[in-house]
Amino acid sequence: MQDALSPIILSWPAWLGPLAMFALASSITPGPNNTMLAASGLNYGFRRTVPHMLGVSAGFSLMIVLVGLGLGGLFARWPWLYTLLKYAGALYLLYLAWKIARAGAPATGTSKERPIGLLQAMAFQWVNPKAWVMVIGVVATYTPRQGFFANLLLAALLCAFVNLPSVGIWAGFGSVMRRWLHDARVLRGFNLGMALLLVLSLYPLVGEWVPLSR
Repeated sequence: MQDALSPIILSWPAWLGPLAMFALASSITPGPNNTMLAASGLNYGFRRTVPHMLGVSAGFSLMIVLVGLGLGGLFARWPWLYTLLKYAGALYLLYLAWKIARAGAPATGTSKERPIGLLQAMAFQWVNPKAWVMVIGVVATYTPRQGFFANLLLAALLCAFVNLPSVGIWAGFGSVMRRWLHDARVLRGFNLGMALLLVLSLYPLVGEWVPLSR
């Protein structure tokens, strides 16, 4: 058991912090999930939106595990594929940071029939483009190959831990945030800050590209 956990313990300083930064920046910035959660919080209240919140976090974490399990087998057979996806994931994240920096205010949902349920929210993650970009980033860029499957589970748990309160902000305080985000200066500062956080979360890769001098 100790040997199985050793890759996680040894890797803790190297990748868990950047992953948490990435999960926070990705989860709290505007996107399809947060737009719908903000609208649901306004129309139905926080308590009735809780199943939707849980579905987003649970669905995203399950997606990480399932995608990671499939990629893990390929990584073992073709190690070069891991490297390819790792840097491709970094490029996707830079593109996402650029889009966030240039983003405007999110659209407001208008449905008033009933809140989205847990299973509906879980299923939605598989057709959410932002969720796919996040999953590729988690699996290919932030999860170490050594002890891959144990690290994958840890990554999924960490993302759920960070994601749930992040989306909860949009559900619980959506009306207040909507009021703030109408101010163009505040909106631009928020988006630039989140974009910068995404770029900074890539510093482990920068360390590989530019080795530190001895």
